[in-house]
Amino acid sequence: MSQSLHWLNELNPNDAKAEFLKCCGCSRWASSMIAARPFDTVNGVLATADEIWWSLAREDWLEAFRAHPRIGEKKAEAQESQQAENWSAQEQSGVANTIPAIKAALVQANLRYEQQFGFIFIVCATGKSAEEMLAILNRRLQNDPQTEIRVAAEEQRKITRLRLEKLLQ
Repeated sequence: MSQSLHWLNELNPNDAKAEFLKCCGCSRWASSMIAARPFDTVNGVLATADEIWWSLAREDWLEAFRAHPRIGEKKAEAQESQQAENWSAQEQSGVANTIPAIKAALVQANLRYEQQFGFIFIVCATGKSAEEMLAILNRRLQNDPQTEIRVAAEEQRKITRLRLEKLLQ
């Protein structure tokens, strides 16, 4: 067992919840991850995280979405830890140096998305340029609400997985 896995398994429940919430801003998911400890392998952590995520309700997913800033912004609706803020900034680094016209188009598309679906646009932004994210956002605006909540939930799952891997490095 790795040192990071041993560390995660040994954290008291409050500290463990804080660490899990850095990875996914859903309190029910974090509590379920605490209850699932101890973990034997990193793959076990990731598989459990996925299993718990897909067992949650729409409201739980929305809670997690609120822990993210909009694409191109720095602050989330819900309060997040400094580490989660830093991870968001790294994940969205493709927007940082883009041209103003693309940033403005992202702002407008984000607003349309929120009006249409009732939650912020969630995408696993790691490695994506602002142009790519704008194209994805515009494609997803074509989805019906039931499809889109599942697509957004899958994007959150990917983000959670990347953050768990960072946590356990």
